[in-house]
Amino acid sequence: MGEVSAEITLKNGADIVRFNDGNIKEQDIRSLTITALVDTGAMTLVMGEALRKKLGLAVVNTRTVTLVGGSKAFCTVAEPVQIIWKDRTSLIRPWVMPDEEEVLLGVIPLEEMDLIVDPVNQTLIGAHGEEMMGRIK
Repeated sequence: MGEVSAEITLKNGADIVRFNDGNIKEQDIRSLTITALVDTGAMTLVMGEALRKKLGLAVVNTRTVTLVGGSKAFCTVAEPVQIIWKDRTSLIRPWVMPDEEEVLLGVIPLEEMDLIVDPVNQTLIGAHGEEMMGRIK
């Protein structure tokens, strides 16, 4: 299977709250549309420090993560960002790697948006067709 990429829009979650409270205009919500690498080996959304700064996301804390190959690294965790893929959304705290230039779309946001990788067509598709579904236990 080759690489799968997806065009997603990232919006500053705190800006969305300020907009909903009437404190800023919709056009003032900081957002970027980018191409992310869909990485089913990544836990969550991973981005670089430069992108965190462009979106104006505050740092919430730090954590140790395990990289491919088993080595450990420190990353920061930023305040929530809204991920938009077509008509589906996820709100998540991204992991920020200082020198990362590529955005990785990991399994937690994929699961939340009810998406799976179609390896034949190398694209994302709805796990349950066009209608987004979820599970409650």
